Amino acid sequence: MVTDNPQPSLPRRKPSPMALVSLGLGVVIAVSLIALVSFFTGGKVTSASTTPALVGRTLPSITEASLAGPSLTSPWTSHRATVVVFFASWCTVCRTELPQLSHYLATHQLGKVVVVGVDAQDSRSAGRATLARYHLDFPAFFDPSSTVTAGTFLASGLPDTVFVNAKGVVTAMTVGAISPSAFAKGLATLTA
Repeated sequence: MVTDNPQPSLPRRKPSPMALVSLGLGVVIAVSLIALVSFFTGGKVTSASTTPALVGRTLPSITEASLAGPSLTSPWTSHRATVVVFFASWCTVCRTELPQLSHYLATHQLGKVVVVGVDAQDSRSAGRATLARYHLDFPAFFDPSSTVTAGTFLASGLPDTVFVNAKGVVTAMTVGAISPSAFAKGLATLTA
């Protein structure tokens, strides 16, 4: 004979101290991995197959304050192919990228291509010191409020590198740190 009496429920047990330690350790590892990925990607994780929205757009002429003092005008306004390097003294990923960029620029001829920087959310003295520290002598826009960075270039993190042809059209953009080989590929898009 079958009865409809359900089995009495067992009292709920407290989690063991070892289970709590394992859970806590898992959370610490997960947070550490997220922080590590964020650090090495400059806070952005993108797919290599994703083309930034700026590619293919024609940029307006820009005349803004420069790190050197008075204003600086975008070279593409004068029909010069340009590489725009975004950086800041406080950017930890920039501290890895800028020495590599300095070495690349010192050992490669760029022809008629001009390199300009954009020092974002920084002080003028810190931006100048950053360029001097890495022996970079290109002119740079001074962009303390990210007007140029976010407004014109749609950049939301640092570092970024934008390749602009002589007609002012963005041909390539690297979000995050750029490798020497990616820099060379970006340069190639300026003459294609």
